[in-house]
Amino acid sequence: MNQPNAPQSGADLLAGTVHALHGGLTSLPLSTAHTNIDTWQETLQQSGIPELQDIDRELGNLQSLLSNTDGIDGAAVGDSLDMLGTQTLQAAVHATPDAQAALRALGDLLLQHSVKLKE
Repeated sequence: MNQPNAPQSGADLLAGTVHALHGGLTSLPLSTAHTNIDTWQETLQQSGIPELQDIDRELGNLQSLLSNTDGIDGAAVGDSLDMLGTQTLQAAVHATPDAQAALRALGDLLLQHSVKLKE
């Protein structure tokens, strides 16, 4: 049984993120997006894998865009999601076989949402 504050495994975090994005960006509360980004950044930083640091940096950029007190720039968020989707698909190539499909699904969802925001 999972404790409410227990750290998520990478697989659980990945599955949860894919599930949340399937519901669409507008169904995801901003506070949930911030929490998810924070958790991903912590996970990537602790991974010790240098190639994942670009994703961490772009997540920081996305976090800043979502925190803009003047309002959220949909096109800029779309650009960030596009970058994250591309980086995620690149990371999937080097991931363990059990994580590849979920990473590809996440990358594809990020790219799909980026297109919608840039329309």
